[in-house]
Amino acid sequence: MNTTPVISVRGLRKDFPGPSGGVLPVLDDVTFDLYEGQVVALLGKSGSGKSTLLRHVAGLLAPSGGTVHYRGKPVTGPHRGTAMLFQTFALMPWLTVQQNVELGLQARGVHAVERRGRALRAIDMVGLDGFENAYPKELSGGMRQRVGFARALVVEPDVLLMDEPFSALDVLTAQTLRNELLELLAHPDSPTRTVLLVTHSIEEAVQLADRILVLDTRPGRIKADLRVALPQPRDRRDDGFQALVEDAYEALTGQRTAPAAGPGQDPLRAAEPLPAATVEALTGLLEVLDTRGGAVELAALADALAYEVDDLMPVVEAAQLLGYARVADNRLHLTVTGRGFARADILPRKHLFAAAALANVPLIATIRTLLLASDSGRLREPYLIGRLCGNASERAAHRQLATAVTWGRYAELYEYDADDRVLLLPAEHRRHAA
Repeated sequence: MNTTPVISVRGLRKDFPGPSGGVLPVLDDVTFDLYEGQVVALLGKSGSGKSTLLRHVAGLLAPSGGTVHYRGKPVTGPHRGTAMLFQTFALMPWLTVQQNVELGLQARGVHAVERRGRALRAIDMVGLDGFENAYPKELSGGMRQRVGFARALVVEPDVLLMDEPFSALDVLTAQTLRNELLELLAHPDSPTRTVLLVTHSIEEAVQLADRILVLDTRPGRIKADLRVALPQPRDRRDDGFQALVEDAYEALTGQRTAPAAGPGQDPLRAAEPLPAATVEALTGLLEVLDTRGGAVELAALADALAYEVDDLMPVVEAAQLLGYARVADNRLHLTVTGRGFARADILPRKHLFAAAALANVPLIATIRTLLLASDSGRLREPYLIGRLCGNASERAAHRQLATAVTWGRYAELYEYDADDRVLLLPAEHRRHAA
């Protein structure tokens, strides 16, 4: 392996403007090197800044701090060393397959004759011979993504940047394209041998990558660098494969202690974000844990529930936040209170959830306290959004409040009037207050 990195990221920081005049840190102190011939996967929960990091490497975003270098030169804008492949196919519907593939070459001023020859070779390489004159509407999802591969490879980039390229495809098509990607990288005529891949699938990362960089959240930082030394092709049933899957789950679920609100600090702004998990998903998770003896490996749990990382992790975090489960030794363990919730009938379950939410979820407890202190027993949604925006974007604040409203309504701690956009104490509390 060449000892000079193709891509070098040092101390990368990215802040976005906050809605109340502050800044929202998305990435902080991200440092890594990408060497020629490597496939590196960026793995993390939603909101960990994976796609933002990829766009910095491509030169599509300017960092707030730190540097990105391509072959020793600073990246200050889009450059020819990389090509991007997105989750959505982003094909021009009025252009044929060949014309879509030629777009990047046309933008670089490549002569028509050379452009045509390179496009046809790329189309042949991805297995779309015979579809040169087809339009995107004539192609399946997998074929459209192959066009995306051809369009990226035809410009002969040193590094292929891939932002969840298989997530919009069905399971079988995605698996086929993963295998074809590995074949393309090994193809003697392929100019591209290096890949930086964003994925939400742990198994996909272990199947494709030589290294897996696990990102933390709020802000995104690299908290684990896992080396994958398994030979290709990789068998998902292999013990080594499964061990790496479990290592990745363990890295993802490493918990940080949330800081308590300091003196005079708004508890709504200090609170950790609520995981975007439904009560139904949480209940299902706890019931599965209970029926399986109270402790299940995270990888096995994902298989049992047919969940990817972005589906499973918020539910696991919700179970931990409420005190219903804990992660230890890469297994999710049901607590005594979690077992009580899983086995309770409908109405007792609501009471148990209310107690857990008030004890463990500062956002819900604060909303309830504010409602009880209000003469009208009402809180306007815009007021709460404004307070939450102190440490979150407006969009994230709306997501947070939506989860808090759903959990609080389930627990019968408060009600919500969607027409007037207000939270209210339950009717019996309002009557007593009157």
